[in-house]
Amino acid sequence: MMKIGIYVALLAIVVASSASANEVYTFDQSQSKIGFKIHHFVGVTPGKFTKFSGKIDIDREHPERSSVTAAIDVRSIDTGILKRDEHLRSAEFFNAAKFPQINFRSRSCKQTGPQSADVIGDITMHGVTRSIVLHVDLTTVPSEVKRTRWSVTTAPLRRSEFGLMFSKTAEAISGIGQEVAIEIEIEATKAR
Repeated sequence: MMKIGIYVALLAIVVASSASANEVYTFDQSQSKIGFKIHHFVGVTPGKFTKFSGKIDIDREHPERSSVTAAIDVRSIDTGILKRDEHLRSAEFFNAAKFPQINFRSRSCKQTGPQSADVIGDITMHGVTRSIVLHVDLTTVPSEVKRTRWSVTTAPLRRSEFGLMFSKTAEAISGIGQEVAIEIEIEATKAR
């Protein structure tokens, strides 16, 4: 009877270990970048968000079960010009007081190569949720160092789809583009 009890206990440990076999990585904000570019007149205006967090949950045996979540602090927008950043945070644009975060939550993952995947999910910005596909490339192989780096691309986002428009006249005069190119590089640290 005691042998059966030991066997059941060992089986419970094995099942518990396999259930938590996923690798979980958390964003290292100091080594990562969430940026954007938008056409302005004949040039391009770059910008970035300096405060964000996120988690990557990797299931190596079933990559399609992997997941990604991220949260960006809208107030941390930085285009290098304080007055412009204040306008972007205002009620006339991002309305950071009412919508303080941009959130992403994956719905599915599809492996597209040995170190690449398409992550399909929802982005919520300015109170509007839209489906988005992130094309993710692993640029460093996870190792005993427990750090990994990811390059992420996606189709440009249209500002009007998220209600990020202000005066049509002012926009026409200033020559601000509709499409926003996204630039993401994520370095993440293994949590478990």
